[in-house]
Amino acid sequence: MRQVAAHAHTSGSRCRTEGDPAGAASRWPETPLRLVVVDTSILVDSLTGPRRSYPLLWRLLDRGHKLYIPTVVLYEWRRGPRTKPEIAIQEVLFPSESAILFGVHEAVIAARLYQQVARSRGREMDLAIAACAIAREIPLWTLNRGDFKDIPGLALASLD
Repeated sequence: MRQVAAHAHTSGSRCRTEGDPAGAASRWPETPLRLVVVDTSILVDSLTGPRRSYPLLWRLLDRGHKLYIPTVVLYEWRRGPRTKPEIAIQEVLFPSESAILFGVHEAVIAARLYQQVARSRGREMDLAIAACAIAREIPLWTLNRGDFKDIPGLALASLD
């Protein structure tokens, strides 16, 4: 955990965007969310490459937010080309054994969503992730809002 904390303090400048001197980390909802389901896009953007979303992710955790990854997100994350350090950081922040299970209830919700949304073919993983959030009535934090905006019953977190 010490490595993660040290990195969080040294990477704060990465949350600034061109033309935005205050940076993305200064834009926070008036009433902070306490529970959030995290999409694969957030893991990838936070823990790989330039780690653009890491400062915001760290700030959420530091403020006491509870961030959860579904087992479906864990699958998508782990099947990618991940390094040992990336997996290690993921395990510190989101231990695999704490992942939200995609069980019978979530499967039924995902199947219903598949029948309800337009162009559902090819969106099975997104629908399964959405079902995990819907089943628990927890907002989903994703960088791919367009992929989820038409899913009935899904609340999207506005954190960035």
